[in-house]
Amino acid sequence: MSAEATNPGAPLRRRGRARIDLRRIGRVALLGPASRGRLPDAIGHVADAHRAHYPDADLTILRRAYVLAESSHRGQMRKSGEPYITHPLAVTLILAELGAETTTLTASLLHDTVEDTEVTLDQVREQFGEEVCYLVDGVTKLEKVDYGAAAEPETFRKMLVATGNDVRVMSIKLADRLHNMRTLGVMRPEKQVRIAKVTRDVLIPLAERLGVQALKTELEDLAFAILHPEEYEQTRALIAGSGGSDDPLTEIAERVRATLKDADISAEVLIRPRHFLSVHRVRIKRGELRGTDFGRLLVLVAEDADCYAVLGELHTCFTPVISEFKDFIAAPKFNLYQSLHTAVVGRDGAVAEVLVRTHQMHKVAEAGVVALGNPYTPDSTTAQQSEPAEGERADPTRPGWLSRLLDWQESAPDPDTFWTTLHADLAQDREITVFSTEGGTLGLPAGASCVDAAYAQYGEEAHGCIGAHVNGRLATLSTVLSDGDTVQPLLSRDATSGPSPDWLDHARTAAARIAITGWIDAHPEATQAPVGQPDHPRSQPQPQPQPADEASGGGSKQGARVVSVAVDGPGTAVRLAGCCTPVPPDEVTGFTVRGGAVTVHRRECPAVARMRAAGRPPVAARWNDDGDWREAGECRVTLVAESFGRPRLLADLTEAIATADAAIVSATVEPPSEQRVRHTYTLHIPDAAGLPGLMRAMRDVPGVYDVSRAQHQTTTT
Repeated sequence: MSAEATNPGAPLRRRGRARIDLRRIGRVALLGPASRGRLPDAIGHVADAHRAHYPDADLTILRRAYVLAESSHRGQMRKSGEPYITHPLAVTLILAELGAETTTLTASLLHDTVEDTEVTLDQVREQFGEEVCYLVDGVTKLEKVDYGAAAEPETFRKMLVATGNDVRVMSIKLADRLHNMRTLGVMRPEKQVRIAKVTRDVLIPLAERLGVQALKTELEDLAFAILHPEEYEQTRALIAGSGGSDDPLTEIAERVRATLKDADISAEVLIRPRHFLSVHRVRIKRGELRGTDFGRLLVLVAEDADCYAVLGELHTCFTPVISEFKDFIAAPKFNLYQSLHTAVVGRDGAVAEVLVRTHQMHKVAEAGVVALGNPYTPDSTTAQQSEPAEGERADPTRPGWLSRLLDWQESAPDPDTFWTTLHADLAQDREITVFSTEGGTLGLPAGASCVDAAYAQYGEEAHGCIGAHVNGRLATLSTVLSDGDTVQPLLSRDATSGPSPDWLDHARTAAARIAITGWIDAHPEATQAPVGQPDHPRSQPQPQPQPADEASGGGSKQGARVVSVAVDGPGTAVRLAGCCTPVPPDEVTGFTVRGGAVTVHRRECPAVARMRAAGRPPVAARWNDDGDWREAGECRVTLVAESFGRPRLLADLTEAIATADAAIVSATVEPPSEQRVRHTYTLHIPDAAGLPGLMRAMRDVPGVYDVSRAQHQTTTT
């Protein structure tokens, strides 16, 4: 099998040839459609690409779609000077080369007719059926004359809702944007930048989530060239100067071929060049590029078992870089991607990254959902050809991220809120899976907390959440979840309970943030009740779990004596913020939250600036002066130790903490990065006066170069 046959994205990268084709197509299109019964010359190349994937495809409907598209667009010209029909033809060619089935190609040829010509949806439905009509309607823009500035976000909302019912809508949109980006040079510079930014922030993440890597990588390079022209030119020069007869990747590829041949493993070994943005990212990460950084080895085999046989030979006959090994066959990515990733060391210490996958996995890795054919007709030939392999998602048309997006967009009627939230949601570039104790799984973005899990599982019922069990242990709502955790949110039986504004500090999903913000906006009396007024029915303290890592930071013993009469009397409920864990003699300020309670923060806490910017008035707060602050008693504090990695470092640090009479409530150690390690400890200390000495003791541990108070990240609203 040739490299082109196993790489459906390869023709997309030969843009020079595509442009030559378009000039020819333009001349042919001006002559009008072919005579009755003969396929028009202008779509001959589309037919060839389509039949490469579907040899028995009936091209009659494509001929009829082209005739309607050509006649309705006749006389229209693109800014480049080409007949407009060249655009739908180019979009259709992109999809045909990726392996799209006939219905998608038909809709692609017609995708601009309803928007830019006199053709109506009723005409499309009558001539081509409901399915094609739905796809065309899904990619048709809303009119600016009707929606004004909201036209773009509302068009994307309409398109995403349509994608929820038929994922092929987004396939056509991505191919449409790719061709428009290829020809963006005829636009004004400011319009190029605007379109490139939307492509970067919205279309490229959607291409990633749908697994269409062939489109995603070219879109990335085109946006990179427009938004960062200097870096693009530097990268282009580096790539142009790489390779040659002494290319280390070529030498390693030859050794891999020989190794697999000796092991009697039938495999194709290819050198897969990195695209421009990928090379740029590697250069930023490593500072200086190695000869093997300009590409990766791709090993293609027939069966899943062969992938692991190849891996065994590579790790036996080469020195593997174990930290680079990832198994996305046993655990596929959320966008259908499957491969084994590893890295091996060649001669002279050259390190080559290697991808191992089957031919079918490679097709799906390049074309994503497009490679699945028509997943909505299980009895059709195309569906049988695209039946998901073992381990692939059974319903690729509604992956978890899309279901979440469709859920929260219903709660964001304001176009600006939707557009801002969509950007933030798509910026989450990794997904974790957590298990519910009630059965089933929840797909959440990396960094999601128990707050996010509660809203994902219970919707608005999560307003009454008071804590959670994570892996069988009591945890606060702020607890960040890891891939594979089991989570059980705990709900209050009080029907009047609601979320605290502090929850926004821990919410990462759009659904949770929109639900919390909506409840707070609808209940201002509950979240910002004037101090000293009669208690609101909801203002009684809500039951709170008391796990080992209590989010209030200092606990009730210290909180009861932290704030002066400045908050109108000793009866005011007070808690210390978990985001900055204040202790005496920190300068503090407070904010009124649910039920008139006051949450106290350190003055430099990022949450203070965020709440001030939101217009929430601060409450004067200080440590009680009924005794020296050194007598403030026991408290809880979070410290971060930065150190160089070495043996016994963790043991020495914990010994220093224990010697200072502090108890470790919880601890996390991040994976080493460039020989540096970050430790985070939540500690219970018997006397706040001992905090400076504790921090000095930790700094004295060999290898530790800094110890500081934790300053947790907060998100702005």
